[in-house]
Amino acid sequence: MAREKTAALIVVGNEILSGKVADTNSTFLARELRLLGATLRRVLVIPDELDAIAESIRAYHPAYDIVFTSGGVGPTHDDVTIAGIAQGLGRSVVRDPYLEGKLREFFGDNVNDARLKMAEVVSGTELLFEGGVTFPTLKVENIYILPGIPEIFRTKFQAIGPRFAADPFYLRVIYSSEPESTIAVMLNQTLESFPDLMLGSYPKLNDPEYRVRITMESKDRDYVERAFVKLMELLPPRAVVRTE
Repeated sequence: MAREKTAALIVVGNEILSGKVADTNSTFLARELRLLGATLRRVLVIPDELDAIAESIRAYHPAYDIVFTSGGVGPTHDDVTIAGIAQGLGRSVVRDPYLEGKLREFFGDNVNDARLKMAEVVSGTELLFEGGVTFPTLKVENIYILPGIPEIFRTKFQAIGPRFAADPFYLRVIYSSEPESTIAVMLNQTLESFPDLMLGSYPKLNDPEYRVRITMESKDRDYVERAFVKLMELLPPRAVVRTE
């Protein structure tokens, strides 16, 4: 049986909920995990509030193999992700001596309490140094604590990405010139024959090449190939623009 890893992302930030900043980390994470063979099952966006963070941690920590958090780990008053995770796990917040030393070394005489706040971790946190990163990624139990800045989020995830590798997904794609309303019955017939297939149908407006992109996924290569053949037999030849 194919190995499956499930993941959830908790995005922390009033700026996301107010529309001041667009969340791109969830799209990036979903795509990267998929390439690794893992599945992002939930994305939750919450405000910079201790109780909201703690509540989400209590709900997601036992429900998924991997939990990521994004945002709320800087030096300012609203960076409360660490404290919220600690509250959710029933642990304390401590100052990590290694991180404190690195911060004092970097800032020198300009170090202050706000900057040293970035040395605070949940009790029992593991520091991950994969990928030669300057500042380690924080991991406590199955929770990976990542910054919200997209460039840093991506760099840190890519450094630890191999940890999440599972059996890969196999994908076939069909581009159709027919609208969804025309091919829907054929998609349903395919699913009746292959109920475990992950079948997606995505209309594209105003594209001269195709009108619907159909994706077929499974961790069983033979299964997805047989489903692909089935759907190709059902679709009229004129409906297929190209396949991948």
